[in-house]
Amino acid sequence: MPSNTAADWDLFQSLHAVLETGSLSAAARVRGVAQPTIGRHIETLEQRLGSPLFLRSPRGLQPTELALELRPRLEDMAAAAAAALRDVADAATQTGGAVRITASEIMGCEILPPILAAFHAAHPTIEVELTVSNRQADLARRDADIAVRMTRPTQNTLVGRRIGMIDLGLYAAPSYVARHGLPEDFDALETGHAMVGFDGVVPPKLDGRIDIGRPITRDLFAFRSDSDIAQLAALRAGLGIGACQTLLARRYGLVPVLADQFEINMEMWVCMPEGLRTTRRMRLMFDHLVAALSEQLRPDRC
Repeated sequence: MPSNTAADWDLFQSLHAVLETGSLSAAARVRGVAQPTIGRHIETLEQRLGSPLFLRSPRGLQPTELALELRPRLEDMAAAAAAALRDVADAATQTGGAVRITASEIMGCEILPPILAAFHAAHPTIEVELTVSNRQADLARRDADIAVRMTRPTQNTLVGRRIGMIDLGLYAAPSYVARHGLPEDFDALETGHAMVGFDGVVPPKLDGRIDIGRPITRDLFAFRSDSDIAQLAALRAGLGIGACQTLLARRYGLVPVLADQFEINMEMWVCMPEGLRTTRRMRLMFDHLVAALSEQLRPDRC
């Protein structure tokens, strides 16, 4: 059967939508087409590929091994298409369009909002999109345009600016300290205090970076969450002792715990793909983030 590139792209968009949403009806809503259209697209792809893409079961559509094998490629195609749309927005004047930023939960919710508000006030025609996740986005694949990271970039296709160091320590709310006092060492911390920490996988900021005489596992913690924002809220509420950025601990009046025995230092970087350096709105945002975050980490402010 002759292949039409535009038609094939339409079919694969429908397949991607079904994989993302889990049903024909939800995929139809996402794509803005009728459900039978999505069904025909899947059937056409199955005929061309000579193999089923989904199995029908009481639990709904179950992707086959072929569909799961295609999924990463479809995600790459969708990311590339979204990046292309961002790149051509107001390309003639380069005075508008969107910039997508990726950052961790704490950075995206606690540090960046006033910085991005100042940028929008200065450049109101540039739209700001923020992806908040503790998983590192793939800038080379254009999951985002600019990243604020706590690790040095390793891909040759990226440019980065080192902002400085972020310090983490153990902290507790004054209300918690008033009720329970402060531990003298890690043994007292573990046996006599409530701790706030992760629920699942050890976060990179802790993994292998400190030694408390035993593995750091979830059973150490009286309050567990894989959301850094939830952990910060628990600390502020006086639920226990946990790790926190020094900048935020000072902002919220938290009390340092075992400051002479526990400290983690992480580099902060702003990164973007090399190819975006000449795009005006990207360069404006990159330079703004570098300047504003550098101001945040000034020694006299830390």
